[in-house]
Amino acid sequence: MTVTEQVPATATAELYFQVQQFYAHQMQLLDSGRVQEWAETFTEDGVFAANAHPEPAVGRTGITAAAQAATDAYAAKGIQRRHWLGMVTVEPRGEDAAFGRCYAVVVETPKGGQAAIRVSTLCEDTLVRENGRWLVRHRQITRDDL
Repeated sequence: MTVTEQVPATATAELYFQVQQFYAHQMQLLDSGRVQEWAETFTEDGVFAANAHPEPAVGRTGITAAAQAATDAYAAKGIQRRHWLGMVTVEPRGEDAAFGRCYAVVVETPKGGQAAIRVSTLCEDTLVRENGRWLVRHRQITRDDL
């Protein structure tokens, strides 16, 4: 190992479990159309950035509006979306912060149709714990096809 290479800090089992539970809860909120509750899993000044969007959604209000528009569009088309997160890594960043990284696959199922993988992405999050709850301060989604 060279001097410039660093081994990332290892998450405790408890931290890893907490982040896994956070991701599961967060994605189930979004997939069930509970957009406002999903947006509340971001900090008040949170950022949702994606290489598929020209500008990031900033703040809970902006994140809520962007997610609601997407959710409404899929509902109008009769498409159920499911986000499947895997290969999760968690690096502690102090007492109440962590860096989460995972692969996210989005499956879409049209009413009466076959499920299909829509996109494969990399999700990188700066997470912070506020009032005992994990929240996303900054999310970067990178679609593999772009």
